[in-house]
Amino acid sequence: MLKEAGDRLEEKAMVQFMSKFDENPFMIRFKDREYRIGEGEPTFVVDFKKAIPVSDLLNSTSIALGEAYMDGDLEIEGNLYEALDHFLGQMGKFSTDEKALKKLIFTSVNKKNQEKEVTSHYDIGNDFYRLWLDDTLSYSCAYFKNPDDTLYQAQVNKVDYILQKLHLQEGMTLLDIGCGWGFLLLEAARKYKIKGTGITLSHEQYKEFQNRIKEEGLEDSLKVELMDYRDLPRLGEKFDRVVSVGMVEHVGRENYQLFNDCVRDVLKDGGIFLLHFISALKEHPGDAWIKKYIFPGGVVPSLREMVNAMAEDNFHILDVENLRLHYNKTLLCWEKNYREHIEEVRAMFDERFVRMWDLYLSACAATFHNGIIDLHQILATKGINNDLPMTRWY
Repeated sequence: MLKEAGDRLEEKAMVQFMSKFDENPFMIRFKDREYRIGEGEPTFVVDFKKAIPVSDLLNSTSIALGEAYMDGDLEIEGNLYEALDHFLGQMGKFSTDEKALKKLIFTSVNKKNQEKEVTSHYDIGNDFYRLWLDDTLSYSCAYFKNPDDTLYQAQVNKVDYILQKLHLQEGMTLLDIGCGWGFLLLEAARKYKIKGTGITLSHEQYKEFQNRIKEEGLEDSLKVELMDYRDLPRLGEKFDRVVSVGMVEHVGRENYQLFNDCVRDVLKDGGIFLLHFISALKEHPGDAWIKKYIFPGGVVPSLREMVNAMAEDNFHILDVENLRLHYNKTLLCWEKNYREHIEEVRAMFDERFVRMWDLYLSACAATFHNGIIDLHQILATKGINNDLPMTRWY
């Protein structure tokens, strides 16, 4: 009897906590009881198999709800993305005890720890990523020039767009910081006949990119290094162009200036730098669940702090473009591919991982749709370059 009374109190406390997320109506179901949150017809149902202690929700709303979903203690009736799209626009109401979660939220930015964090995500296995990425193996925001573009075409569009912005000429040298599986440099070598260098901390990406270089017969044009960006100045090499796509989110807030310093040190005077990165409107330490399970140590920069850091290195900004809705669409394509191959994922990983990754892709799509995060491309020159076209040549 006492246990039953305690369970009811915990249930009511959980429902009371969740009732503040009332901007879009939804239903909470717990056993045989239902609670309507918000005004109007519920757009989705959250079915709790057991109550989440309010202490957990206060410690980290994100971790408490995320782990409940991963463990099957929370189910969504309806489309997962659509439910998250309605709910995650209210992330400002989430609770996070930064003091209690200090070691999780504010991790070390030293080389050894950051290499460990990066490889924990990108070295899950190339076979896993092949299941739901397109044939380019591009794991960053695509560019949908046309409404009916496939994911593959949109990724080709993205790379072409970046290469056009870089104003490449035959024989130029191009550095790609965080090169992934290498598609951007492969395209640059094929289409512009440049000399390219890619760096990555992922062993899986490094091996795959090496294989692709050999398959394409581009050994004289391209090379890839297992290297931390902080070691770039030691190469003693200067590049005509530098690009970085989806990498600066891993360097940590304390290192944004250092990252830009390293780019400055390896870019020729007048050279072009394109930075493609997930951004936020304001500075924030990041989501606790994402840090715990998906991107350990990941921090999303604000646009203004990245622009400020670039100014300190005499980078003159030519253009800033927001591709937020392109990333929403990219993630929805990935999520669709993931669900189509979910049985193959189950053959590789346990059910908790399967649900975690599904939640990650859908949640990220929702956060881009709600403007919680953006995707910016900054185009800049090191010092003044008066030889570039006066209009947007791309």
